[in-house]
Amino acid sequence: MNRADKLEDLKTRIAEEGKLLVAYSGGVDSSLLASVANDVLGDRALAVILDSETMPRCELENARELAQSLELNYRVAEFSIQMEEQFMQNPVTRCYICKKKSVAVLKSIAEEEDISCIADGVNLSDYGDYRPGIAACDEEGIWHPFVDAAITKEDIRVLAKSLDLSVWNKPSSACLASRIAYGEPITQERLRMVEEAEEYLKSLGFLQLRVRVHGRMARIELLKQDMAKATDGSDEIAKMLKAIGFDYVALDLQGFRSGSMNEGSLKEVLWMSRK
Repeated sequence: MNRADKLEDLKTRIAEEGKLLVAYSGGVDSSLLASVANDVLGDRALAVILDSETMPRCELENARELAQSLELNYRVAEFSIQMEEQFMQNPVTRCYICKKKSVAVLKSIAEEEDISCIADGVNLSDYGDYRPGIAACDEEGIWHPFVDAAITKEDIRVLAKSLDLSVWNKPSSACLASRIAYGEPITQERLRMVEEAEEYLKSLGFLQLRVRVHGRMARIELLKQDMAKATDGSDEIAKMLKAIGFDYVALDLQGFRSGSMNEGSLKEVLWMSRK
């Protein structure tokens, strides 16, 4: 099936729902889904942004601005995860715990709006890594329309570009908690440090990056082609990140890779995923 056919299949599946709540973050996946749902269902599609402590402020504002430019029917719902002690302890099941709590918020909104179906932007490419959040969504009955329509991440970017979505090539993102090594407590201070460090690096022109936290050390992941630039400016980068609160600053020679925090805890992650 070519991409045009996949898009039509997606539209048909969405139309069959009649009303739909889309978990929307402003990333390319959820933006494409929200945009298509809006085209098919109009105001019967509701995009919901969950504003939690682990969402960077710039991502929240970008999601708002994009929703307005696309004329989406949307709302922002505050969602606090820092009251969940188990989550803040940062076990390998962190994403599972968070997703269970966030889905409860979405279900409450869906009930208020008389919407029976909640969808997210999970796609076929998301199944190649440890994703306990997907398992939680499956347990809660969250619909993955991209999966049903056999749509991959590459499909999403191509389709988003064809629909003139400004985020078609937006770098992948993840919540701030994903930057903290499993087992190290998630604190407001650590979340602040990650957010400030990543915003600083983006201001230097680095777009696809992560600042991983290991104790008081910042491990910077960049695309391979950006490493020389980071090395040239290493003194200033180290100075700034230390001012933010880190004691040590390191450049990961393996470069940027999604889910790298799973590497060091792979055996535990695999064991927990079988429970």
